[in-house]
Amino acid sequence: MDVGLSDADLAPRIADGDRDAEAEMCRRMGPRIRLYGLRHLRSPSAADDLVQQVLMKVLEALRTARLQESDKLVHFVLGTCRLTVLELRRSSRRQEELLKMFGGDLVPDSPPMPQLGDRQLARCVQALDERERSVIVMTFYDDQTAMETGRFLGISEANVRVIRHRALRQLRVCMGAT
Repeated sequence: MDVGLSDADLAPRIADGDRDAEAEMCRRMGPRIRLYGLRHLRSPSAADDLVQQVLMKVLEALRTARLQESDKLVHFVLGTCRLTVLELRRSSRRQEELLKMFGGDLVPDSPPMPQLGDRQLARCVQALDERERSVIVMTFYDDQTAMETGRFLGISEANVRVIRHRALRQLRVCMGAT
């Protein structure tokens, strides 16, 4: 592709089906669209999405020769950016309104969490065997991994997981949780 082509030269070539002209237009306009998106959407991922949306719309318009004045390509791209951002904002506002109106119907009421007493939990932990209690305390109180706990207790990492699983099952039964 001849890089010396002006933006005005790209539009008729794209209408004629020149894929190299399409690639050059995307290469030139992509950074401008992204900058517009960063400025108006304030999110890198939203700006990247805007680049894709705008380039698809612009390419579709150029392929069908809907751009009357090819020397206005940059203005057409930026206008498409502006309209797409407005459309995104309108859609976002509409989603928020719908969630406010119908959001309660979409999310089912969760069953209430049982209230667990600290004293009962302490009694249940004390009722565990020493090794099970050590694994539970090291895992949940000291934030130790299974590997670190196993190394400290002199048992394998897999054995720590089995002990932790069985201890948690005993705690659930003791606490009356299902």
